Amino acid sequence: MRADGRRVKDMNSMYHLIPQFLTRRWDSMNMITVDIPLDPIKEYKNKKRAEGITMSHMAMILAAYIRTAAEYPYLNRFVGNKKVYAHKDFAVSMVVMRPGTDEDTFGKIYLDYTDTIFDVQDKIAYYVEENKRDDNPNPLDKAMKIIKSFPGCLNLIGYVLRFMDRHGLLPKIIVDASPFHASLLISNLASIRTNHIYHHVYEFGTTSVAITMGNSRIVPKEKKGEIVFEKTIPLGVVMDERICGGHDFAKAFTRLKQYLAKPELLEVPPEFEIKEDS
Repeated sequence: MRADGRRVKDMNSMYHLIPQFLTRRWDSMNMITVDIPLDPIKEYKNKKRAEGITMSHMAMILAAYIRTAAEYPYLNRFVGNKKVYAHKDFAVSMVVMRPGTDEDTFGKIYLDYTDTIFDVQDKIAYYVEENKRDDNPNPLDKAMKIIKSFPGCLNLIGYVLRFMDRHGLLPKIIVDASPFHASLLISNLASIRTNHIYHHVYEFGTTSVAITMGNSRIVPKEKKGEIVFEKTIPLGVVMDERICGGHDFAKAFTRLKQYLAKPELLEVPPEFEIKEDS
C-alpha cells in the first residue's frame, strides 16, 4: 500500500497492460504545444486589477488545470512499479528564484478540486513569498543539506531512495518533501524571457505531466474561412501516455482552453459532481 496513491482498477484493460512493456516514464512521453489565446487572459487580468485584485498568468492557468482535473481525474494518475495509481492529493511542483541571486529553490503547493481562481492565486502568492527567503529553507533544501553531509554515501543513498520509490516504500515525510512526487510540474519560462520547452517527466517520483509557459507568440488560425493571426501563451506539455489515452488528454486540454477563454467560470467552485478516480 503506497502512502501517496491508491490503485486504479476501473479503466481500460489496455492501460493495465501497457506499463508492463513501457516500464520507464521517459520512454512513455508524448509532447505537444497548446496555444492559449492571450486576449481573454489580459482582459480578465486588467478587469481584476481595476477591482484591486492581483491575478497572475500562472494562477489562471493552474486554476484552469485543477478545474479540468476535477472533471477529468485521470490527469492525476501516475505509474509506479508497472501499476497505475491515483494520487491521494493534488500537488504542483514549482521553482522559485531567490531575489538578487542566481539561486532557486524547488518545492510544491497543494491544490484542491474545489479551489477557485482566487484560492489558487493566494496559494501561489504565499508559496512564492515563503520560498524566496534565504532564512526559510523548504523541506527539500533541508533534506539536500543533510544528504550532502555524507558525500561518501551518495551512491548508496540514491540507490536506496530509488528502490524505495519504485516499490512504494518511501515514508510520507520524504514524499511530502519531494517535488518529484507531484501531480504536475509547471514552470513559467516567460518570467526569464525564454520560449517554452518540453520538460521531461522525472523517472524518480510520481509526476506524470509537465507544463512550461513560454514567451507569448503570434500564431495563425482559421476564422470564418480566413487565416487570422492571434497572440497566445504557448504551453509546452509533456505527458506520460500510460495514465490515459491520447483522446483523453485531447478532451482535457480542450476543456482547459475553454476555461481560459472565460476565466470568470473559475471564480466559483465547480458545480459538477467530483468523482473519485477508482
